Amino acid sequence: MPTSQLDQLCITTIRTLAIDGVQKAKSGHPGMPMGAASMAYVIWTKFLNHDPFNTQWVNRDRFVLSAGHGSMLLYSLLHLTGYDLSLDDLKQFRQLGSKTPGHPEFGHTAGVETTTGPLGQGFANGIGMAIAERYLAATFNRPNFPLVDYFIYAICGDGDLMEGVASEAASLAGHLKLGNIIYLYDDNNISIDGNTGLAFTEDVGARFEAYGWHVQTVHDGNDLEKIETAIRHAQQVTDKPSLIKVKTHIGYGSPNKQDSHDAHGSPLGDEEVKLTKKKYGWDENTTFHIPEEALQHFRRAVEDGKKKMAAWKTMMTIYSNMYPEQAIAFTRATTGDYGVEWKKALPVFTAENGNIATREASGKVLAAIAQHLPTMMGGSADLTPSNNTYVKGMVNFQPESYGGRYLRYGVREHAMGSLMNGIALTKGMIPYGGTFLIFSEYMRPPIRLAALMGIRPIYVFTHDSIGLGEDGPTHQPVEQLASLRSIPNILVLRPADANETALAWKIAIEHTTGPVVLALTRQKLPFIDRTKYASADLTEKGAYILAGNSATPEIVLIGTGSELQFALGAYEQLAAEGVKARIVSMPSWELFERQPAEYRASVFPANVTNRLAVEAGVEQGWHKYASDTITINSFGQSAPYEALYKQYGFTTENVVAKAKSMLK
Repeated sequence: MPTSQLDQLCITTIRTLAIDGVQKAKSGHPGMPMGAASMAYVIWTKFLNHDPFNTQWVNRDRFVLSAGHGSMLLYSLLHLTGYDLSLDDLKQFRQLGSKTPGHPEFGHTAGVETTTGPLGQGFANGIGMAIAERYLAATFNRPNFPLVDYFIYAICGDGDLMEGVASEAASLAGHLKLGNIIYLYDDNNISIDGNTGLAFTEDVGARFEAYGWHVQTVHDGNDLEKIETAIRHAQQVTDKPSLIKVKTHIGYGSPNKQDSHDAHGSPLGDEEVKLTKKKYGWDENTTFHIPEEALQHFRRAVEDGKKKMAAWKTMMTIYSNMYPEQAIAFTRATTGDYGVEWKKALPVFTAENGNIATREASGKVLAAIAQHLPTMMGGSADLTPSNNTYVKGMVNFQPESYGGRYLRYGVREHAMGSLMNGIALTKGMIPYGGTFLIFSEYMRPPIRLAALMGIRPIYVFTHDSIGLGEDGPTHQPVEQLASLRSIPNILVLRPADANETALAWKIAIEHTTGPVVLALTRQKLPFIDRTKYASADLTEKGAYILAGNSATPEIVLIGTGSELQFALGAYEQLAAEGVKARIVSMPSWELFERQPAEYRASVFPANVTNRLAVEAGVEQGWHKYASDTITINSFGQSAPYEALYKQYGFTTENVVAKAKSMLK
């Protein structure tokens, strides 16, 4: 079969598989795969360096379907090129327990590089992946040994480019001159509401050129030669990310739904499917049909992948002989083997350190461990001095210094969260990023997706309560802790002193199955004498008895973060008055819930019903552990933090009074 005919046969195979998957599921998005099949085919058969049998190959190209609603496009390509995704899996599209959910999910389907669907997220994730590639290449590559040398390809749509996170991320990518990014824009002028002219009439190409991107246009989305030429040009532009505008037709080939929003999010319908297949020259009575010639052509990816993988391994062997120390470091870095030196370097704080804010303690911990964790990349959304996220001597990650480990995200919290996800999706990398806890609101989509994907970015959220003081209620988080704790598979840590902060960092680095939040104070906190009270090592339990080990206490006082000091002061006063009190530090609900039932019962005995929780946030969720609370169920005010704490009842005297009222 001539090449051009074989190409068209393969593209039609992609289109019809997508049509059939959506039609069988009776839901989904057929229009995007039908329109974008040609460009996807070119990427996957002409350019993508990958090995379907080695999905974690360090040097594979990444393909991101940012327009994740078109998931049948990706699933069809994964099956056709030999990944662990069967034809039966395609037939189970959107069904319970299938490998082909409605939107691509990382860790669920082999070959899916990131979870997409919330528009703009995949676009930004890919930029994080590109940052990680540039860092690893700058750190480990040597002349004639490009161990790390891959591109990030993506297909994005109008909806992606309307989302603000894409603008934030694109701006930073242009500044960083990330020439390893090649994004193809499925420019079909259709959104769910109708023609994009209803709300999206900007000159996208001019916008991206202003960001510092290399922009090309392919006026016919079915012109394979021009698409290929544009990608080759993009590969040669090493100092700019590339956007290729590809003019396509949503629902291509559908006689009645092409170029209509009707093809976006609904099955074509049985009759329209037949008409479309007839127009393609396909047997209209077949479903999930894959011609043998097309399958053989696609499956060349398996053999090609083996050859590429073998060549890379050979290069790695020679590299190991020439640069043995670097080879060991590379293997450790890219497998997540961090060794033990960083743990030995964790500081222990003493009374000589005095009163210290947990944000300051966090900075000291980072300074101690960062040198032992070469794949840890930090940053802040333009709050570096406030977040204490910079370690002295760290080089900024910039176009002239891709070996730098500190990212200046600018005032782009949303992009920071999404780029951190892309970095975290690069095995072995440990991204952390700082902002104020209140601005976690700008980052909620990537935080939720990190939890869904089970990846481990570390969020350094400082200024964690009304204790930040004079900046007032616009900057004072009250509902954010409860909100973050409500996300499944997230780990929230609110340490009460410097030593709990050190342990919180240890927990964060060892935790690999979900995102970690460190909620840290602006204001100084008193030193807790661990020769008098329980060891901070118990932070790993999530909650622990700080003092008061009576098996039958009359009351349990519970504190987190900066408010533990008031609960501790109340404990001391009540104990001096003969009350059998217990004080519990509870830095992490999630860690506590993972402990055996016997341990949890030992901390909170079932027969002790007087339990008072003290935290400068909303009380939502606390009644699982406490019978009463001293919390905040309103917004704060602008004033020095000492005045605010007194105003809202966060004093030792008020905790004592509340406890006594509960004991009557």
